[in-house]
Amino acid sequence: MRQSLPWRRRPSWYLAACLVLTACNQPGSIYSEAVPLFGTLVEIQIWNKNSNKARDAVAAVKKDFARMHQHWHAWRPGMLTDLNRELAAGRESEVDAFLLPLLREARTLYRTSDGLFNPAIGRLVALWGFHADTLPSGPPPNIKAIGELVEKNPTMDDIEIRGNRVHSRNRYVQLDLGGLGKGAAVDAGLERLKDSGISHALINAGGDLCAIGRPGDRPWRVGIARPQGKQLLASLALDGDECVFTSGTYARYRRSKDKQYSHIIDPRNGWPVEHVVSVTVIHDNGTSADAAATALAIAGPEHWRDIARKMGIRHVLLVDSNQRVQFTPSMQGRIHFETPLPVEMLVTPL
Repeated sequence: MRQSLPWRRRPSWYLAACLVLTACNQPGSIYSEAVPLFGTLVEIQIWNKNSNKARDAVAAVKKDFARMHQHWHAWRPGMLTDLNRELAAGRESEVDAFLLPLLREARTLYRTSDGLFNPAIGRLVALWGFHADTLPSGPPPNIKAIGELVEKNPTMDDIEIRGNRVHSRNRYVQLDLGGLGKGAAVDAGLERLKDSGISHALINAGGDLCAIGRPGDRPWRVGIARPQGKQLLASLALDGDECVFTSGTYARYRRSKDKQYSHIIDPRNGWPVEHVVSVTVIHDNGTSADAAATALAIAGPEHWRDIARKMGIRHVLLVDSNQRVQFTPSMQGRIHFETPLPVEMLVTPL
């Protein structure tokens, strides 16, 4: 699964908010701040005539983000690492309400993804070297060590939640919420803005983004860059309150000589995903979109449709390792390709 906190730099199809185009000649203004959090820049853009109101709302969101970054972190001291220590010891732990809903959501997404999205495999992620602030390098981990962790089969179904008490039947469960944490953070950020009286905003966390409302009488627009390239490939307009998330295999990886091992780990075999370059999804919820992009990347070119259907994801664009592009009919209707594609394109019904 895609890991881990601090949130990784985004792969392309990198989604950048092209908001200047939407704001021209509108009777309002965009208030914008960029926050260096989650291992990337989080840009908060608000369409509001009252700049003081927008500034105060952004300040509240920034405080929330800082707390999330600390307590949802996979290896630095915080609520999650405290919980993982107790799970490894076989002890029941009382979990703060700031973390507990995320655990419940992670378990639900694990089940709807047929286990492909599995935040319980933190030990595998750490074994591959991705529980560090710098990218790992060198040969893959010992094959036997990988196999032993896979055989222990830590899953979110091993987690028992009773009220605010959490316990695991499997001591090899180690939670890593990097596959949905950024989506949950963006969702929470927009809810905080709404509570502050903001109706039109976009939060862009290093290319993963969610929006509410619209800037004036035009929609928010985002651009999609070519994988591993700077050229704009396509653009799309957000239809009301929507999120766009991407999971890719080449922006964060372990390098060994000429081989790159992606940070997206398949929980079924303990090895990085190889057959997918990137998956982009559009959904009305950032947490679900974040997890779904990971699950579909793991499902791969042959099986992503089944998982998308089970997770309720209609808008999907997948680029495989042969540079073949697959997308759902609903995604085809949303995307405008800016340049010709030098690859095969397949419209794939769910």
